Amino acid sequence: MNYNDYPKTKLPESTTSYWTESSILPAFPKLERDIHVDTVIVGGGITGITTAYLLANNGLKVAILEADRLLNGTTGHTTAKITAQHDLIYDELINNMGGSQARLYYEANTEALNFINKTIDQLQIDCDFSKQDAWVYATTEEYEQKIQKEAEAYDKLGITGYLVDTIPFDIQVKNALILQNQAQFHPIKYLNTLIKQITKKGGQIFEQTTAVDVETRKQPTVFTRENFHVTADYILACTHFPFYEGLGLYSARMHANRSYVIAAKPKKKYPGGSFISADKPIRSLRSVMINGEEMVLIGGESHKTGQGIDTMKHYQALENFGQSILGLENISYRWSAQDLTTLDKVPYIGKITSGQDNILIATGYRKWGMSNGTAAALLLSDMVLGKKNRFQDLYAPARFYARPSLKNFFIQNANVAEHLIKGKLQLSNINPNTLTNDEGAIISVKGERKGAYRDMDGKLHIVDTTCTHVGCEVEWNSSERTWDCPCHGSRFSYTGDVVEGPAEKPLQPYDYKMLDNLTSEDSGY
Repeated sequence: MNYNDYPKTKLPESTTSYWTESSILPAFPKLERDIHVDTVIVGGGITGITTAYLLANNGLKVAILEADRLLNGTTGHTTAKITAQHDLIYDELINNMGGSQARLYYEANTEALNFINKTIDQLQIDCDFSKQDAWVYATTEEYEQKIQKEAEAYDKLGITGYLVDTIPFDIQVKNALILQNQAQFHPIKYLNTLIKQITKKGGQIFEQTTAVDVETRKQPTVFTRENFHVTADYILACTHFPFYEGLGLYSARMHANRSYVIAAKPKKKYPGGSFISADKPIRSLRSVMINGEEMVLIGGESHKTGQGIDTMKHYQALENFGQSILGLENISYRWSAQDLTTLDKVPYIGKITSGQDNILIATGYRKWGMSNGTAAALLLSDMVLGKKNRFQDLYAPARFYARPSLKNFFIQNANVAEHLIKGKLQLSNINPNTLTNDEGAIISVKGERKGAYRDMDGKLHIVDTTCTHVGCEVEWNSSERTWDCPCHGSRFSYTGDVVEGPAEKPLQPYDYKMLDNLTSEDSGY
C-alpha cells in the first residue's frame, strides 16, 4: 500500500529530537586560551563523555572540545537501544574475521551494556533505563534464510538466542531471532550525570570550539579554528568523523548513511521489546515515555547521505508503517541521524595509524553507537592508562580483512567518483526568483552550479555547492533544510555553515573549485 492509503497525522514542521528537547544541559564556555592537559578529547558525544568520565575517575586532567553543543550530534539523535544484536552481523563476522573475533565483538558490546547498567545503579541515574528483548525479523524468503544462518552463528558463538516464527505485531513474518535482556534508555539524562561527574573531578569542557588540526610530536597539540592550542599526552578523536585523519585514509574507508525517526502515540498498546527488520527498507521499533504517556519510536529508511529520494518521503514511509501496525493518534517529534560504516562493519577504535601511539580515534559505529560508543570509551581509556584490553586487536584501525575490505573499498570509492563527476555535469534551469518560501534547489549562476534556498521570511540564500572536503557537489535535503554531500556525508546549513563533518569549513558564497581544497585556507582539507 502507498502513503495515501492510510489515515494521516500531521508531521511536525521541523526536526527536533525528543532526547535533546526534553533535557536541560549545562552550558560551557568557548576555549579562548592555550591549555595543557593529560588527555584532550575532541567530540562531546557518548564516547567522548564516557571516556572523559573514566579518565577523570582515574585522576587524569582531561579536556573535552566540542564544535557545537554537547550531545547535539549523533548521540542526541539516536533511537537509544543498548544491545549486542546489531541486526544481522555475527554470521558475516564469522565468515570474514573468524569465530574468535566475532565472539569478541559480542562480548565487547555486552560488556558495554553491563557497564551502562552498573553506572546507572552506582550513580542512581534516572534515565528511563529498562531491560528489553531485542528482535530481528524477516518478511521475505531471502532474509528468512539469513536469519536462520544468524541463529546458527549464535549457536557457534555460544550466544543464547531464540528462533521464532511470529512477532507481536500484525506483520506477516517468516521468522525472527530474539536476544533477551538487552536494554533502552534516555541517553541525554544518562550522560548529563556523567558530565556533572567530569566537572566535579576537575575536567574541563569547552563548547563552540572546533578542532581543525593536529601537530604530531612527542607531546601532540590540537589546534582550534581560532588558533588556540591544547597540548596533551594523548589526543582522542571521538568526533563522528575523525576531525584529523593523519595518513589513515578514513574518507576512503567509510561511508555515511542517514536514517529517520518519528515519535508517535499509538492507538494500539505497544507489546514491549525492541524490533528491527532484516529486510530493506529497515523498520525499527521501541517504546518511550513522553510526558507520562507511552509512545513509540519508529525508525528506518536508511540511505547514503546526499543520495536518494526527497527526504520527506522517508518520514511519510515511517508514518505509513506505523499506521499499518499500531494506528497513530499523533506524531510529536521527527528527527534524523547519520552514522558511518567501515569496510568490514566493525568500528575503528585505537591508534589512528601505526606508529602514532598517542593519537587515538573512535568511529564507524554503523548506527549502534550506544553499545559500540561505550565499548570504545572502555577501550580508549584502557589504552591511555596503559592497561591491556582484549578487544584492542578486534577494533584496531590498521586491521585488514581482504574478503570484505577490498570489495567494499572499491565499491565505496567508485560511488564517490560517480557522484563527483555527476555533480560537476549537473546544471539547472531553475530561476531562483521562482522559489517559494521554504524551498531550496540547485540553480545556475553564469554557468556555475549554485544552491539556493528561500527562507520562511522570503530571504534568498545562495551558496556554492562544492563541498569543502574533497570537492564533490552537495544536494538539497528538503526535510532538514541542509545541503548534503553524497561522497563522504558532510552536511551544511542553508547558509553554508558546517552541520556535520568531515568538512571543516563552510560552503563558500563565491565560485569554488576542486583545486581550492588543496590550495585555499578556506578548504578544510
